[in-house]
Amino acid sequence: MSEEKSDEEVKRKRVAWGITGSGDRLTETVETMIKVKEEYAGDVEIRVYLSKAGDQVVKYYRLSDVLKKEFGKVWVEVNSNSPFLAGQLQSGRFEFLLIAPATSNTVAKIATGMADSLLSNSAIMALKAFVPVYIMPSDYKEGIVVTKLPDGRDLKLRIRKEDVDHVKKLMQTDGVFVIEKPEDIPSVFEKHFRSHSARFSRASMDVY
Repeated sequence: MSEEKSDEEVKRKRVAWGITGSGDRLTETVETMIKVKEEYAGDVEIRVYLSKAGDQVVKYYRLSDVLKKEFGKVWVEVNSNSPFLAGQLQSGRFEFLLIAPATSNTVAKIATGMADSLLSNSAIMALKAFVPVYIMPSDYKEGIVVTKLPDGRDLKLRIRKEDVDHVKKLMQTDGVFVIEKPEDIPSVFEKHFRSHSARFSRASMDVY
């Protein structure tokens, strides 16, 4: 039995999901990732990594227990190399890195090659090893956005041109794919695990 379990674990694909310190669309992103996890259950393992600020914001939005319940262990940043996500990405243990949501700070660091935090370092090391990096910036388009606080109140935010310029730079970076909203995440998984989607569709058709 132990050998069969080991073989199954080897075949299972892994995805690294990084969460930074942005509360904008955080709840919607978590909800989307739970649905994705359920759709690819048994085929794909999603591992959650929190930046230091991400850990604070997740607690502020009361999502810590939800993440642990749905995804098991959650890794929290100690420094840029601990946990050793960068090394695991470079050694091919993950299919891709998804950072969602990504703060303007994290976006700026990756866009300018600054690797002094867990997720910026992991993204840059992943790109060096030809591992795709998907980023959902909190500051995607210049203008005014309204987001929700944990207590349900609206929070109006100004998206600065300077932050959007970093997003545009990311869009021109080889190996980086910028997504706009949580609803775009399922298409990323479909792109990488299309064979699963085909099996899932056929299984659904067989029911009828």
